[in-house]
Amino acid sequence: QVQLVESGGGSVEAGGSLRLSCGASRYTTSGRCMAWFRQAPGKAREFVSGIDTDGRLKYADSVKGRFTISKDNAKNTLYLQMNSLNLEDTAMYYCAATHELRVFKGVPTREDTFAYWGQGTLVIVSN
Repeated sequence: QVQLVESGGGSVEAGGSLRLSCGASRYTTSGRCMAWFRQAPGKAREFVSGIDTDGRLKYADSVKGRFTISKDNAKNTLYLQMNSLNLEDTAMYYCAATHELRVFKGVPTREDTFAYWGQGTLVIVSN
């Protein structure tokens, strides 16, 4: 059974940084499409950033220039480096991965594209 486990969330002051990690078990990250989503209190879950099967990257406009997604296939781990955090970044952050048999040219942003999800890690940004 595929398992995705996020870590690295926490409380940080506005302007600060955090790095989220998503470790994958029973799932090979190499050549696979993975992404980060987030859900703020009272809002729908939204796409943050993703990597397609060829390693192309995509970012939501709200995080472009501040967040960086990366993947270490040797460690089977997805990362999200978050800099210049602001209050609007407060949310539960989820790691997602597509089914092993699917290939994507371009990063999908719809939730229903992703077959596997982690439990989430909470990021709280305060003044």
